[in-house]
Order: sequence, then C-alpha cells, then structure tokens
Amino acid sequence: MRLLSKNFSSSDKTTLNRMRRKPNAFRILISCLLSLRTQDKNTEKVSRQLFAVADTPEEIIKLPIKKLEKLIFSSGHYKKKAKTLKHVSKVLIEKYKGEVPNTKQELLSIKGIGPKTANIVLAFAFGKSVLPIDTHCHRIPNRIGWIKTKTPEKTEKQLEKILPKKFWKEFNGIFVLFGKTICQPVSPWCSKCPIRKYCKRINVKRSR
Repeated sequence: MRLLSKNFSSSDKTTLNRMRRKPNAFRILISCLLSLRTQDKNTEKVSRQLFAVADTPEEIIKLPIKKLEKLIFSSGHYKKKAKTLKHVSKVLIEKYKGEVPNTKQELLSIKGIGPKTANIVLAFAFGKSVLPIDTHCHRIPNRIGWIKTKTPEKTEKQLEKILPKKFWKEFNGIFVLFGKTICQPVSPWCSKCPIRKYCKRINVKRSR
C-alpha cells in the first residue's frame, strides 16, 4: 500500500475524489449514482450539467422527467438513472428533511443505493473509515493474492480484516487509478508495475 500510495496519488484523478475537497453529501451521492456503468469523463460532464440546473433534492424533484433524462443522457442508462435520482430525492425529502443520512444502514434502506455508493458517500462526504469497493477494488486484491472472493461485498469484509485502517480512506482512489492505468483487466502492464514482485498474478493469462 505504501508503494501504491506513492505511485498512484488519487486525490485529483477522478470526479468523486475531486469532490472530497469541498464535500457536499448530496452532490457526491448523485454523482456516484450517475457514475455507475459509465466512464469518469462522462460522470464529470453530466454532473456539471445537472448541478448547473438542480443540485438539491427539491430541485431534482421539480425537474420534469424528460428534462432530467436529457441532462444525464450521456451517462448511459439514463432512463433508469433518472427514476433513481427522483426516488432517492423523494425519500431524502420525506424521511430525512432533505439531508443525506450519514450511516450505512440508512443509506442502504433507500432503494437505488447499494453498498459501493453508500460507502463512497460515507468516505468522501463524511470522512468515515469505510472501503468503497468498485470493480477495480474487487478485482485487483484477488489478482495479487490478498484475498479470494467472488463478490464485492465479500471483498469488503475480507479487506476489513487484513488492510490496516490507516489505508482505508485512500484505498478506493488508489486502486481505481492503479486499475485504469497499470493493473488493467486484460493484459495488465506488469512490466511497469511497482508491486510486481509482491503480486501472485492470479488468472493473468497475458501481460505487457
């Protein structure tokens, strides 16, 4: 983790990591929901477009669904995401007075918010020590041989047991950047990898 921290400083590299500088829980929640199954450049573009028009639950609710769909179109799966944003905003207003709750249990009780999104909100908006697990954070610890798990949920539980807590806050950002640039899903850049000698390269069929 020290080697990865040194080589993959993550604070400026992704939209959600940049949002940690001036944490706004609702914006972070909405950007995370928009980020699902899309590239980071699309998340940033769509978030900026949406927040210029609506950046509170009340404003999201007031937006006509067609306008909301148009604003978030380039994030992909825009119809489903628009419904999710409307539903999440409605629950926040009705149940939490328009505020984003700061516990995992409450966040997960809202339909449309999964474990990864809940943990990103807790970590990035509220500074809590949790492990947001996306595809890179699940795939890479299994590849390098830290753990042997089948699902992100199980990965989270196993990493909680073995990863020192001092690394939790930056884990997601570091592994996302590492996964995008070096430890790619197909044909990773093992020749450039700073932790190659510590990696078991599980299921790596081809590398560069």
